[in-house]
Amino acid sequence: MKIIFGTLLSAVFSVAALGQVPFERIVNADKEPGNWMTYSRDLSGHRFSPLKEITTENVGNLKVQWAFQFPNDASETSPLVVDEVMYITGPNWAAALDVHTGRRLWSWNRAIPKDYHSIGFGLVSRGPTVLDDKLYVATMDCYLVALDLKSGAEIWSSKVGDYKLGYSMTVAPLAIDGKIVVGVSGGEAGIRGFLDAYDAKTGKRAWRFWTIPGPGEPGNETWDGDSWKTGGAPTWVTGAYDPELKLVYWGVGNPGPDWDGEVRKGDNLYSCSFVALEAETGKLRWYFQFTPHDTHDWDAAHTPVLFNAKIDGRERKLIASANRNAFYYVLDRETGEFIAGQPYAKETWASGLDPKGKPIKLPDSDPKEKGTLVWPNMNGATVWFSQSYSPETGLFYVAVREIGSRYFKRESRYKPGTLFVAGGEDELPPDDVWGEIRALEATTGDTKWIFKLQSPPWAGVLSTAGGLVFSGSDEGNFYALDARTGKALWDFQTGGTIAANPISFTVNGKQRIAISANRVLYVFGF
Repeated sequence: MKIIFGTLLSAVFSVAALGQVPFERIVNADKEPGNWMTYSRDLSGHRFSPLKEITTENVGNLKVQWAFQFPNDASETSPLVVDEVMYITGPNWAAALDVHTGRRLWSWNRAIPKDYHSIGFGLVSRGPTVLDDKLYVATMDCYLVALDLKSGAEIWSSKVGDYKLGYSMTVAPLAIDGKIVVGVSGGEAGIRGFLDAYDAKTGKRAWRFWTIPGPGEPGNETWDGDSWKTGGAPTWVTGAYDPELKLVYWGVGNPGPDWDGEVRKGDNLYSCSFVALEAETGKLRWYFQFTPHDTHDWDAAHTPVLFNAKIDGRERKLIASANRNAFYYVLDRETGEFIAGQPYAKETWASGLDPKGKPIKLPDSDPKEKGTLVWPNMNGATVWFSQSYSPETGLFYVAVREIGSRYFKRESRYKPGTLFVAGGEDELPPDDVWGEIRALEATTGDTKWIFKLQSPPWAGVLSTAGGLVFSGSDEGNFYALDARTGKALWDFQTGGTIAANPISFTVNGKQRIAISANRVLYVFGF
């Protein structure tokens, strides 16, 4: 373990930079629009910035203010900014940066074991979380680590899972009141998925929710025989939290093996679902399964978006998501009741949704030995990267992947710590695929505008009170669109593929926009 200390005595820092981040600050994020204190800026998953210095009129003047070189080959990190200090992560690595210059203040790393293997995903880290005086980082070898916010010194670490069985963590943890919630990767290794909460002060596990019910538990009957033991259902993307209802909302990944559903007959709960859990106990309040008995690797591993709106003249507490399976869903977040849903991208596997939101599956859409052509592909109509909701426009913004694949089924035997997928896919060639940014009416999923991209994207979306939507392309373009019309207003060629989520914050009261592009973090402003 290695810690590099940098001075925190520079006059550019206020005393607040050395302070704490109690949970009340995170709950009241809108009162501090210049900070970005949790994965989505707020606990509702909006990825919306109330800052409005950068507007549709002046966004064309944005220029790079500074750039930071990551020590690893690629980064999907979503930085945090608290009191003019930026906190970033990479695989088993974290650092604090001076937001004025990008100068490193401290860094921490943990050696990745020599026998560690990434199964079904790369070496990535999607960001840290902060609570009180600690920064929390999830590691590839499946530890949750608490670092001192001021120095980067390690305070405690808790083992979450056994990497030798395929468990790993690429997720940005979520801080709730007194607890740190963290999910696991490894669905393609035949793990049994779970979601954990740890005491923020001590690192002691507070509760665990198994995403695959065991024998005698409701839902176990949806798994044929002993298939529940190796059924996947990981929890690898950050969730959301409602502090009034005291419910944690989290997306659950696909069942395993991925493409051979014959060995795990049934709906396979709670794979491909949103689950609502009581924050104090981890007890299941409700679930909604988007793709029962999934055979295409269409995780529901998306950050849920929570908002309130009128439905049929009545104010409702809602939860929404553009799902990997190409359907957009709106649910009641108190009960899980299905309210609305429709396709937002090309799909050829279902004829629609029934009145309860269950897909009406078309025949002959499952993988076969000779192959079955289906839209969307394995990575879905959208994947892990963040969607955005603007309370100003009432629109839901999503980066869309318009791509199909030929799916193949093969026989596969489970062996601990190895790939367990039972097939594969053959994507359509580049000339037959494209990408989009779509603006959807949040309560219905109706499309309001489309901005077309050359290729399917791997970058998230940020909306702002300045009337803008920011995102990035596989070709390396970071760009801004008009949030109401989709008109292109500005772009910058970063020189590297963008596979990250943008954020916005302030430096000396001036708005900044940040994005990671391969090995470089760029910060833009005037």
